[in-house]
Amino acid sequence: MMKARTVGIGMDYSPTSKSALNWAINNLIDEGDQIVVVHVVSPKADPTNKQLFEDTGSPLIPLEEFREINVSKHYGLTPDPEVLDMLDTVSRTKRVKVVAKVYWGDPREKLIDAVEQLKLDSLVVGSRGLGVLKRVLLGSVSNYVVDNAPCPVTVVKGASPSKP
Repeated sequence: MMKARTVGIGMDYSPTSKSALNWAINNLIDEGDQIVVVHVVSPKADPTNKQLFEDTGSPLIPLEEFREINVSKHYGLTPDPEVLDMLDTVSRTKRVKVVAKVYWGDPREKLIDAVEQLKLDSLVVGSRGLGVLKRVLLGSVSNYVVDNAPCPVTVVKGASPSKP
């Protein structure tokens, strides 16, 4: 029997992060694993708990609590019902423990912090599919994480825009 793993999912509620979650549920997550949904909020946001947890991120928030709108708002988040439904379903069908963790700052650095602090066995992130020029100018979160994370990282590409 395999040891239960802790798998991080980078989540910003974009279509590509939802694709990453869906991919992880269907291809990576096994019964008994733990999913940590890692949110990185802009440092400009000013939720109630930011000052208390700015350096270390929030405590781990169980899915049952995270569903409560007041809890999410304390961390500056508005959870997506589709994501919550996917997490509810996987927690029931595969007996997976689901928790959320919120960080404030640069997503590149904070995703690496999450991997290290939470001792993640794997991290799954979405890719916005930036072109070469935009990736050079703006920087790619997924490229940075792949190059710097001390665990395996899976980058899930978003759906290609349909061409006329």
